[in-house]
Amino acid sequence: MPLLHVNDLSVPCQAILFDKDGTLLDLLATWGTWAELVLKGLGNQLALIGDGVSSDLSGVLGTRHDASGRVIGYDPAGPLSMATAEETYGILAWHLYSAGVPWNEAVTRVRAIAKEAMNELRTRRIAAPLPELLPFLQQCAAASLKLGVVTSDGSGTTGEQLEWMGITGYFQTIVTRDRVSRGKPDPEMAETACRELGIPPEYTVIIGDSNADMQLGKGAGLRLSIGISPEGSAGHLLDADTVITGYHQLRLTC
Repeated sequence: MPLLHVNDLSVPCQAILFDKDGTLLDLLATWGTWAELVLKGLGNQLALIGDGVSSDLSGVLGTRHDASGRVIGYDPAGPLSMATAEETYGILAWHLYSAGVPWNEAVTRVRAIAKEAMNELRTRRIAAPLPELLPFLQQCAAASLKLGVVTSDGSGTTGEQLEWMGITGYFQTIVTRDRVSRGKPDPEMAETACRELGIPPEYTVIIGDSNADMQLGKGAGLRLSIGISPEGSAGHLLDADTVITGYHQLRLTC
């Protein structure tokens, strides 16, 4: 059985589950661009309403912006990183509702703004893998590990983005939020993935960038929960067994 070496740990491993955003793909490149477009659209809506409504939306999704409004960072424990689409729509719609728009109309407008932003991402095919991801996936394939994706995103967007990065073929199962009744941090996603891969949880590892991913792994009884934090901060990964800054810190031996 292959051994996965990470930091000072070596564990037997037959399968690895990956979160998607911030773990497989560069979250800032894809969803940072989406957030810029959505917040601009929401700001335009608020400006049309007028009546002194503030359109400073820089902190709504947990993003950090430069002087021009470009997203340059995000809170790894915030909505952009962790919220589902429905939760995000609720956060955004609240700002229209608080400005006097009826709730149902606020949600409708937000959905339209988000759809337009997503269409722009599709036009540009914006999705970039994290550094050193591809060599690690190749290591996994060479070691005959089974791989899966467990993500709070939907099946359509997930499939598109994996395809844009050219990595779809590495994964034997993809468990999205719309495939389960309970999302992260409930263990259902990991349990479903292990069942579909045919690998016991005790020989399965999860890699993710949020503490919900770590709690998912713990709840499902996975062998190891690895937090990934490219910026080096680990305070938000309270339940991680170990934390890495990149895939160069992972090694497989047979």
